Amino acid sequence: MQAQGKDASTVAHLEGDADVEASKVVARGQDKAALFLQQAGHQVIVTPEDDKRILRKIDWRLLPIVLFVYCLQSLDKTTLSYASVFGLIKDTNLKGDQFSWLGSVVYVAQLVFQPIVAYSLVKFPLGKFISVMVLCWGAVLCGMTAAHDFGGLMAARLLLGAFEASVAPTFIAVVQMWYRRREQTTRNAAWYAMLGVVNMLGSLLTYGLGHIDSHLHSYQIIFLFCGCITVAFSIIMFLFMPDSPMEAKFLKYEEKLIAIERLRMNQMGIGSGVWKWDHVLEAFLDLKTYLWFFLMLVISIPSGGISTFGPLIIESFGFEKFTTILFNMPFGAVQMISTLGGAWLSNRIGMKSVVLLLLCLPPIAGCVILLVVGRAPSNRAVLLVGYYLISFYPGISPLIYSWSGQNTGGDTKRKVTTAMLFIGASVGNIIGPLLFKPSEKPRYTRGLRVNLALFIVLAALILAGMLLIRILNMRQAKRRVALNKSEHITDRSMMGHSKNDDPNEALNQTDENVGEHAFEDVTDLKNEDFIYVY
Repeated sequence: MQAQGKDASTVAHLEGDADVEASKVVARGQDKAALFLQQAGHQVIVTPEDDKRILRKIDWRLLPIVLFVYCLQSLDKTTLSYASVFGLIKDTNLKGDQFSWLGSVVYVAQLVFQPIVAYSLVKFPLGKFISVMVLCWGAVLCGMTAAHDFGGLMAARLLLGAFEASVAPTFIAVVQMWYRRREQTTRNAAWYAMLGVVNMLGSLLTYGLGHIDSHLHSYQIIFLFCGCITVAFSIIMFLFMPDSPMEAKFLKYEEKLIAIERLRMNQMGIGSGVWKWDHVLEAFLDLKTYLWFFLMLVISIPSGGISTFGPLIIESFGFEKFTTILFNMPFGAVQMISTLGGAWLSNRIGMKSVVLLLLCLPPIAGCVILLVVGRAPSNRAVLLVGYYLISFYPGISPLIYSWSGQNTGGDTKRKVTTAMLFIGASVGNIIGPLLFKPSEKPRYTRGLRVNLALFIVLAALILAGMLLIRILNMRQAKRRVALNKSEHITDRSMMGHSKNDDPNEALNQTDENVGEHAFEDVTDLKNEDFIYVY
C-alpha cells in the first residue's frame, strides 16, 4: 500500500485513537467505512500484492470460525432425522404428521424471527450478536434431551429455530462485509458445504453415539453431545469473531484501511449501523427481491423434505437402521462436490445462472428414478443412485445467496433482502417435510412428484432472472450516459488476479470516479455505477 501526506508519528497516533472513534462516532446515515477512511486523512492505494496478503489474513481468521459454527448448526438440524432412525418416533409416541411438524416448526420460528434478525444485523455488532445466538441454541439443544413427548419436542424445536434464524443471514452479511464480490461465491459455498461434511461425519458420529450403552436413549445422547459442543464453541466465537474490518484486532491500522478499500469496487459499502426505511421500501419495490424470494422458496421445499426424511427414504429401500446411517454418507460427499464445484465453476466462467441451471438436472433425474423404479431388493443400487443424484440440490442455495448479495447495495436493503431470502427458505422448509408422511413408506410418491415439478420451475425462474439482470444493466448504462459518464465500465470487483498483474496497479481506483458512491450507503438502484451480475 502507498500512503501519501502522513508521517509515521501521525499514523501511530491514529492507530491509538481513530480505531476507537471510528467505531463509536458515526455520522447518521453514513457508512462506517467512509468515516474510518476520512479519519485516516490520506489516500489508500491497494495493489494486487496488498489485496492477496490481506485476503489471506481475513480467511485464516474468519473461515475457521464460520465453517465450524455452520457445521454445528447443520449437525443440530440433522439430529432430528438421525433420531428418527434410533426410535424417537416410537419412544415419544408421535402420531400422524407430528414428526413432520417437528421438522417444520424450526422454520416457522425462523420465518417469524427474520425481520428481527434483519434489524439486529444493522443495529448490533455482528460478532457479538451471532455468538450470543450460538450460545442460546446450544443450550436449547442440551435441554431437548429432557423432552419425552410431542409437546416438549415442539417447544424445544421452536426455540431452536428462533435462535438459529440468525446464523445463515449473519454469515451472508459477514461475507458481504469482508470480501470482494468475486470472492463471495466461494466463501458462501465454503460454509454451506458444511452440510455435506455433517452428512458424512455426522453419520459416523451418530453411528458411534448410537452404540453407547447408557440409561439414556441413543437420540438423547446425540442431542446432549451436539448441544455441549455448541455451547463451548460459542465462547471461543465471542472472543475471536470480529464485528467489522474497522474493529478487527487481528489487523494493524494500515491493514484495516486496505481491508476496507479493497471493497470499494463492490459498490455495496460495509455497514452504517442506521436502519433506513427508504431502503426497506426500495427492497419491497424491487423485482429482484421477489426473484430471490421465489428461488429460495422453490429450492427449500425439496430441501426441507429430503433433509428430514432422507434417512427414512434410504431405510425404505430395505436397509436396517445402522446401514441406513452409513448409506447416508455418500449423500454428504455429493453435497460437498456440488456446492464447492458449483462455486468454482461459477467463478471460472463468471456466471452463476448457467451453473444453477446445470445443478437442476441431476435432482430431476434422481426424482424420476425414485418414482419409476420398484422397491425390490434387486433395485437397491439403482435407488441409491437416484437418491444421490437428488443430493446435488444443496449446491443451488449458496449460489442464490451470492447472486442475491452481489446484486444488492445499501446496508439496510441488503439485510431486508436477505431476510426475504430466508423467509422464502423458511416457508419452503415448512412445506417440504409435510409433503412426506411415514405412512407413505416406501415410495413417498406425493413428495417426490412435487419435488420433480419444483426443480423444473426453479430452472424457469433462473432463466427469468438472467433476463431481468440484463434489463437492469441496460438501464444502468443509459443512466451513466445521461450523466455524461462512460456507457460501459469495468467491474473490477469481479476480476481475479493473475501472474501478469501490474504490481503497482491500484485495484481500488478507475477512471471517471467509478466507486465514488461505494461507501455512501446508497442502494444499487440509486448508484449508476453499480453493475449487476448473472
